Amino acid sequence: MLGTLAQLHERVGGRLIGDGSTSIARVSAIDDATGDALTFATDEKYFAAALASQAAAVLVDASVPIGDGPFSKPLLVVENARAALATFLATLKRPRPRGPFRHPSAIVEEGAHIGDDVYLGAHVYVGAKARIGRGSTLGPGSYVGEDASIGDESWLHPHAVVHDGCVVGNRVVLHSGAVIGSEGFGWAFIEGRLERIPQIGNVVLEDDVEIGANTCVDRAQTGSTHIGRGTKLDNLVQVGHNCRIGMHCAIASQTGLAGSTTIGDFVKIAGQVGTRGHMRIGSRATVAGQSGVWGDVDEGAMVSGNPARDHREWMKAEVMVRRLPKLIARVDKLERERNAE
Repeated sequence: MLGTLAQLHERVGGRLIGDGSTSIARVSAIDDATGDALTFATDEKYFAAALASQAAAVLVDASVPIGDGPFSKPLLVVENARAALATFLATLKRPRPRGPFRHPSAIVEEGAHIGDDVYLGAHVYVGAKARIGRGSTLGPGSYVGEDASIGDESWLHPHAVVHDGCVVGNRVVLHSGAVIGSEGFGWAFIEGRLERIPQIGNVVLEDDVEIGANTCVDRAQTGSTHIGRGTKLDNLVQVGHNCRIGMHCAIASQTGLAGSTTIGDFVKIAGQVGTRGHMRIGSRATVAGQSGVWGDVDEGAMVSGNPARDHREWMKAEVMVRRLPKLIARVDKLERERNAE
């Protein structure tokens, strides 16, 4: 139970329109909303659908022109509907396991340091001389290698892996199946066969990084693969050895960063993007989905396509390509008329 609409208004501010005593038990999308749910709208189309839904009330972004009413449901109009939504959903989220707790099957090797109030789930492994910071949670089956370091209040979900010597900051979240410090993809042809180049570096994740399920961040050949503070990686992302990613970047699923790709701060990369490696994407740039990035991207640029280029240029090229069938038909017609003459 979230409370009454008036109580929600007290938590996030904004403007309450209608009956504040309306009880709210859950937050739901428009199609799933029931008579005790708060639904939400971020544009005019969704606002109209929300008013016609079964929801008890509607959370509305202040950018939506709602008119003067009257309205069929009470409204909570806020400056940023997504931020308010995050506040409400956090109330309904299952709490993370908290220590102090150590399952009998957990293994902690000699010389490892376990901080105060740490939670060690079933079949957790902590290697020799590893460090687990205060208040951190290691879910069932998670692995922390020798000499690795986990900061305070971090959370390894079940079967997350941090390999030897890697450094994980404070409040970092690793989702299930994430692998930090997997062997970098380094090979050389020697006498006609592939021979591995040893990857002796590590991975460093700064504070507040979040790594999605089954995402792999490879250790550096030498030095560190580095991910900056506050950056978020989606599920199924591949970060190659010696990549450097700045702070507060967002990288969507199925993106692959080839080795030594450098990314600035506040960069947005959509799904299924690939980079050539040994190139740079400037701060505050945006890379559209399924782009192939073969060269450097300027700061603040928006690029798309393969090879990636300025988004407007790519859109113009796409329009021209779609016109080609008509153009070819026109040329064929002109040639037939000329031949007939």
